[in-house]
Amino acid sequence: MSYTEQVALEDVYVMHTFGRKPVEFVEGDGMTLVDNEGKKYLDFLSGIGVVSLGHCHPAVVKAVADQAAKLIHVSNYYYIEHRGEVARLLSDMLNAEIPEAERTPWKSFFANSGAEANECAIKLVRLFARQRAEQAGRPAESAPRVIVTLEGSFHGRTLSTLAATAQPAKQEAFQPLPGGFVSTPINDVAALEQLFAERGDEICAVMLECIQGESGVHPCTAEFLQAARRLTAERGALLVCDEVQCGMGITGKMWAWEHHAPVKPDLFSFGKKAQICGVIAGPRIDEVENNCFKVSSRLNSTWGGTVVDMVRSQRYLEIYRDEKILDYVSNVAGPALYNGLKELEAEFPNAVLASVVKRSGLVVTKVVESYMSGSLPKDSFSIGLAEGCMDISTWTREAKMNIPVDVREDIDEIAEKIKDGLIVINGQSYGGITAD
Repeated sequence: MSYTEQVALEDVYVMHTFGRKPVEFVEGDGMTLVDNEGKKYLDFLSGIGVVSLGHCHPAVVKAVADQAAKLIHVSNYYYIEHRGEVARLLSDMLNAEIPEAERTPWKSFFANSGAEANECAIKLVRLFARQRAEQAGRPAESAPRVIVTLEGSFHGRTLSTLAATAQPAKQEAFQPLPGGFVSTPINDVAALEQLFAERGDEICAVMLECIQGESGVHPCTAEFLQAARRLTAERGALLVCDEVQCGMGITGKMWAWEHHAPVKPDLFSFGKKAQICGVIAGPRIDEVENNCFKVSSRLNSTWGGTVVDMVRSQRYLEIYRDEKILDYVSNVAGPALYNGLKELEAEFPNAVLASVVKRSGLVVTKVVESYMSGSLPKDSFSIGLAEGCMDISTWTREAKMNIPVDVREDIDEIAEKIKDGLIVINGQSYGGITAD
């Protein structure tokens, strides 16, 4: 079916919840996408941060094809191959730097999306607080219920995760939202301490992204994370890290919170790049009897952890381990990308291109106000398409590039594509588009 026919069908039969861009992709390989007319693009979006090993990695393609020919789905009421293997791989990676005698298993629950994973985390911490109160002989109603999140955070678009997302602009259309959330400024230790001093008995958890990704890229400081860990421990609350966007190696560690050892969350959510989504909990969750990991139907998901997803995730995790992807991001890709952007910064002095996470492949592009004149903001995606660069946000005032963690074949071309876009932004004609 032609591109024109696809557009016509969607216009009539599909809800217009996404601002579709005028391109249809039909093939992918590594960082390269190919549209229906055969034009190639360098993909800076990676399926919104999903294809961390690039498009159509041959080992992953084979594993998925082989499994799909055998079995695609059965109910989670039954045992299947690979689920336990994936959970063990995740736990082993978390315990990799811990002496064997001191290791304890991390337990996984698999879900459909990052938002669902965060919903499960919200349920889990409130249930933990309730069961902990009951175990101590207190009424369940006395258990703390408030979850602290950070201003500018993003945790999903379901009602509860949207309530946890401390961005009023995203919340306004869906009021009233579920209660039980309070926000505090990121990296303001004094404000967090004051909040615990005033409402500590009401707080069951602090839920945060170690690196915020939706309101601009804002990393938590080590001091702030240490304070969050200390305050939650003192009050018997849980520390939850949302690793949906900043996890799976993009920072050079498997999970962003690992940069801040000995700080360790009690549980964390994951998604996107892992090819599955879910929650991983450490040993503290076993402080209460019959917690939600032990009682059937407290947490459930029909499609979470289905067979094909398990196979795909297992191959991803094995490739990360066997090909030492984290070392590559830390020692090769991250420095190369950072140095390339610094060179471009010298050539285009009005553009600030340096990453705020210097040790990683997670990069911020900041374009100063003078570059955002005229129609440039709304034309930014068109510029990207003209340049053969597939990224919704690369040329906005502050944006994160979701490049794959394995960019061995494309590392040199990345800087060239960014340079092409900066030439346009600088007022020169390129590909038929001229900036104002």
